[in-house]
Amino acid sequence: MIIVYLFIGLVVVQRLAEVGVAKSNERWMMERGAFEAGANHYPVMVALHVCFFLSLLVEVTIQQSEWTMWSMLPLVFFLIAQAIRVWALATLGRSWNTKIIVLPGAEPVNHGPYKWIRHPNYAVVVLEIFFLPLVFQAYVTAIVFSLLNVAMLSVRIKAEEEALNHVCGYQQTFKHVRRFISIRKK
Repeated sequence: MIIVYLFIGLVVVQRLAEVGVAKSNERWMMERGAFEAGANHYPVMVALHVCFFLSLLVEVTIQQSEWTMWSMLPLVFFLIAQAIRVWALATLGRSWNTKIIVLPGAEPVNHGPYKWIRHPNYAVVVLEIFFLPLVFQAYVTAIVFSLLNVAMLSVRIKAEEEALNHVCGYQQTFKHVRRFISIRKK
């Protein structure tokens, strides 16, 4: 059981480190004239992610989850998602944030994974919220929070795309790139 808690703890520490990077990036962008959009849904998104980890911990504790051979398949998908996360965040650089922070006049990032899909980091979050619980057979958490995350992303992506389109021609830049499918539109 200890390895289960350690693994989940490492993921939580990773997320907290990302929040620190996001805060630094937010300050950097705001100093250059950026503004926040979609702030009204941000507390709900944070609550969703906090509740996800709490639910995961409760479910694995109740079940006394352990590593099994079955754990390897969802773990592989989770680790692939981590690699894509690093690629997406590195591609965005100082523009990456957990909030919707928009810098007027900045060009939309359309290279790296963004060349193929508009929202690779959100695709990663979808994979993580589904596969991390499956590593520990936490099926309720995987299903419930996957559904809640889809609802959240439907609000989040709309707000983000509207804000980006307003200041930097986002829709024109990405008119041939789908949101989550890695096939370019003609």
